[in-house]
Amino acid sequence: HTLAMGGAAAALVLGSKLVLWSVYAVGIYFACKFAYEIRIYAIVNYGYVIHEFDPWFNFRATKYLAEHGWHAFFHWFDYKAWYPLGRPVGTTIYPGMQITSVAIWRAMPHYMPLLGLQPMSLNDVCCMVPAWFGITASVSLGALTAECSGTWSAGVAAAAIMAVIPAHTMRSVAGGYDNESIALTAMCTTFYFWTRALRPDPAVADGRATKASVVFGVLCGLAYVYMVAAWGGYVFVVNMIGVHAAALCACGRYTSKLHRAYSLFYVIGTLGATRVPPVNWAPVRNLEQMGPLLAFVGMQLLEYVEVQRRARKLSVLQVQLLRAKLALPIAFALVGAAALLMQFGYFGPLSARVRGLFVKHTRTGNPLVDSVAEHQPANEQAYSHYLHHIYHIAPYGFLLSLVRFTDANLFIVLYAGTAYFFSNKMARLVILLGPVASALGGVLLGVAADQLLVRPVARLGSRILRLPSPPATDAAEAAAAEGPEEEEEEERSGKDASASAKERRKKGGKGGGKAEAALGEAWSHARALGALAMEGVELVYANPVSCLLRIALGAYAVYWCVPRGREFYDYSHQLAEGLSQPQIMFKAKTYNGQEVMVDDYREAYWWLRDKTPEDARVMAWWDYGYQITGIANRTSVADGNTWNHEHI
Repeated sequence: HTLAMGGAAAALVLGSKLVLWSVYAVGIYFACKFAYEIRIYAIVNYGYVIHEFDPWFNFRATKYLAEHGWHAFFHWFDYKAWYPLGRPVGTTIYPGMQITSVAIWRAMPHYMPLLGLQPMSLNDVCCMVPAWFGITASVSLGALTAECSGTWSAGVAAAAIMAVIPAHTMRSVAGGYDNESIALTAMCTTFYFWTRALRPDPAVADGRATKASVVFGVLCGLAYVYMVAAWGGYVFVVNMIGVHAAALCACGRYTSKLHRAYSLFYVIGTLGATRVPPVNWAPVRNLEQMGPLLAFVGMQLLEYVEVQRRARKLSVLQVQLLRAKLALPIAFALVGAAALLMQFGYFGPLSARVRGLFVKHTRTGNPLVDSVAEHQPANEQAYSHYLHHIYHIAPYGFLLSLVRFTDANLFIVLYAGTAYFFSNKMARLVILLGPVASALGGVLLGVAADQLLVRPVARLGSRILRLPSPPATDAAEAAAAEGPEEEEEEERSGKDASASAKERRKKGGKGGGKAEAALGEAWSHARALGALAMEGVELVYANPVSCLLRIALGAYAVYWCVPRGREFYDYSHQLAEGLSQPQIMFKAKTYNGQEVMVDDYREAYWWLRDKTPEDARVMAWWDYGYQITGIANRTSVADGNTWNHEHI
């Protein structure tokens, strides 16, 4: 009878988990649906048309890759741009989007017929790539949020917000074939693999490396290589991970797990980045990328000390002394090497756009960069425009993230602060704030859903059915999830102190041994008091009356949030429809109210293509250069490319 009851209880627990994960799966499905629907206004209203200016160059480069192949693409010198100088496209383009689009286009004939669908043209694929990658970016952001917050409730909410938030759709509507449309997927995926590599493994103790740190460290490096190939914003990604790794070390959370993850990411990522033509050896030469390199060097030093600690059972004081003993000569050697290399001009200067983040607008040294309005500082109006209600709830998600201190959660906190700082310097970088604002909004909504609905309902259900009770609070669940590795990490100093004290007593060093033993004992007492206080909180929090009050509060929160969620959804769609106008063609109304399509721009370019000699050169304002070469197939005197600052 007891065994039967136990089996029934296990079946009910499993069933409840399946129901919860089914709800999460449905939530992710609707997030993907929202992400797709909000991005195809341009296709519905205008057809498969490439938008604006830069996307026309990207499409032209994609066609060149499809028609001429890999080798010709990377050796392509375009004589039709910036006549008579031309442009070495093969060495000045980030090719990730072109490679991705051609790969999808070539794969379609193999799998589309299996689904009963017809393969798409290359033009149609390029138009749809931003919409498709808007979906993958939303899912990747949801996974990142779930990993950092420890709950998939937050992950699903973050994915739903990311799917429609204007800060994301501004660069990912169908037809807006620009680098950022795939770069956000690459960035969020890289960040997810990085935080996933740092997840504790209960089976691993004493700060040793985990299998996940190796597997996901490699995946993180590969995802970063794709990010480098996709967009020049890769500098933000590598610095963000470097800052996080350094912050973990500064907080005393260094482990071999962190060493494996960061070292694999940096080595694989840097080697791959150097193979991207416009990057070349910039990761080890440009000043804005020296921080991650120094973090890599420092990580090797810390790992050597960690190996010595485990082998020789060093105390905390001995570990710190060994670190200082090794760090000082290495620091002097690095400073000397840097001073010597600077004499030979080894280090490159900060790029114009990076300088623009730290100096007054219009003083970057690049006239074209200085002239663009989106390079001006952002203001509150810009944040409200691109974030809407999320601008007001994200700070609360940030505060909640400060409460749960884990390796992964520290990343989302640092990402939020860094993205806000840089977006405040340049309005264009609001695109970097979109993912983390969605994550913080998801944290607030997810934690509220867990604490006010999911957990009290599960608690009452387990009480009624007499099943094992789930954790009552986030802290309890986090402690269970972190497992013995996290406890071992916190107790290491106390254990090391006790071990060192015993060793010193054997050698006669009674004074130092007593002090270290007292330190270890005090730490153990503090942890015991903390655990006792937490048990008291859980007893009150898990009380049936408390659960009923939380459910009532949760129901009111849902009643309050639904209309505001609808406002956010409708506003996002309204803005997305405006962002989906191709600009190269537009709708207008005649005097009698009839709606007509004005296609004068394309008709003019077609006229140039059909009525002018093939070697004709067209002089126009630089905005139109990409369309002149992309649509009219004629040589332009100027376009939007900035690789040569002197000819602007």
